[in-house]
Amino acid sequence: MKPVLIVSGDFVKTGGMDRANYALASYLAEQGREVHLAAYRAGDDLLARPNVTLHRAPKPLGSYFVAQPFLDHTGRREARKIAARGGDVVVNGGNCQWGDVNWLHHLNVLDRPARVGSPLRRLKRTLNYRLAVTTDRTALRRARLTITTCERNKRDLVEWLALPPGRIAVVYLGTDPTLFYPASPDERTATRTALDLPLDRPVLAFVGALGEDRRKGFDTLFEAWKQLCRDTSWDADLVVVGRGGEEPAWQARAAESGLASRIRFLGFRRDLPALFRACDAHVLPSRYEGYSLSTQEALCCGLPAFVTDTAGIAERYPSALHPLLIPDPNDAPDLAARLLAWRADTPRFAPAVATLSAQLRAHTWDRMAEEFASLMADTPLSP
Repeated sequence: MKPVLIVSGDFVKTGGMDRANYALASYLAEQGREVHLAAYRAGDDLLARPNVTLHRAPKPLGSYFVAQPFLDHTGRREARKIAARGGDVVVNGGNCQWGDVNWLHHLNVLDRPARVGSPLRRLKRTLNYRLAVTTDRTALRRARLTITTCERNKRDLVEWLALPPGRIAVVYLGTDPTLFYPASPDERTATRTALDLPLDRPVLAFVGALGEDRRKGFDTLFEAWKQLCRDTSWDADLVVVGRGGEEPAWQARAAESGLASRIRFLGFRRDLPALFRACDAHVLPSRYEGYSLSTQEALCCGLPAFVTDTAGIAERYPSALHPLLIPDPNDAPDLAARLLAWRADTPRFAPAVATLSAQLRAHTWDRMAEEFASLMADTPLSP
C-alpha cells in the first residue's frame, strides 16, 4: 500500500477539523497503510499504532498564528519524501503548500474579521485573515483534487477561484453514534440531574467560541433571549458551552440584564455528548459556518437544531425542518419568533428530527474516511 501524509494542526477528538483528520488517519492506519502526520500534536492512541509516525512541527509561544510557517515547512519537507515514494499527501486549506489532495473545511475568505476590539487586536485579526486567504488561494489552485464538507463550500470555491467543478468533491463529515445518540427518558433525567440542569423546564444549548469576532452569533442569541425572557410565559433556560476573551463580559451583561438565572455559562466541556442528550434544542446563529459539526452532533442526539440557513449542514435539512433555519444571523427578533414557534408546538418537529438524526448517525467517521480514501485513490478528476 502507498504511504500517506496528512498535514493538520492537531489530530485529536476535541475539535471539528481536528476530529475529522483524526478519523481519516485512524481509518487509513486500520487499513494497514503507512500513515505520516505533520502536526503540532496527535492523540496518544493514534500514535500507539505501529504504522503511524508523527513529524512534529514547532509551536512557538503556543500560538497557531506564529506556528503556521513551521507547519507548512514540516509538511512540505515530509511531502517531498512521501511523493518520492509514490504516496499521497493530504493538506487542509492553506496550511501547507503542496499540490495533491486538499481537504477544505472552512473558507477563510468568507470569514472576514469583525471590526471590534482594540486596534492591536483588530490589526492582528486583519493580518491573519489576509495571510489565510492568500495561502488558501495558492494551495487550492495547486491541488489536483479538493475534497470539501458540503455543496455550499463547493459552490463558493467555484465562484471564488473559478475552479473546475470536476476537481472538487463533497464528503460530509462523519460522527460517532456510540457517543451522539438520542437519550431514553430515564437516561435524560439521570444526565440532567448529574449536570445540575432543571428537570421541569426546557434547556437549549449554544456551543461556540465567545471571542471578539462574534462569528458564532452569540450576540444575536443573547438579544433574542433578552426579548424572550421579558415574556413571563417563556420557560426555557440557555446553557452556553465555549470559551473566549468575551466570556467574562457576557457573564456581566447577563447579570446586568437580570438573566443570570436564565443563562448558564459552562466554559469548555468534554462531556458534550451527555450535555446534548440532556437538552431540548440547539441554537447556533453563525454569521459564517462551513458545515457545523456541533449542530450535526446535536441532531444526532435527537435535538431540533436552529442554525443559519447558509451553514453547510442546512442543505441536509428536509423541508419539514426549514422553520429551524435562520435566514439572517443578525436578526434577533426573528430568532426569538422562531424559538417561540418551536416552543408552542415542539411535537411538530419530532418525526423529521428523528429521521434526520438516524441518517446522520449512519454516516460514521469510518464511512466518511472510506469515501475520502476512495476519492483519493481515483485518477485525477477531469474538469
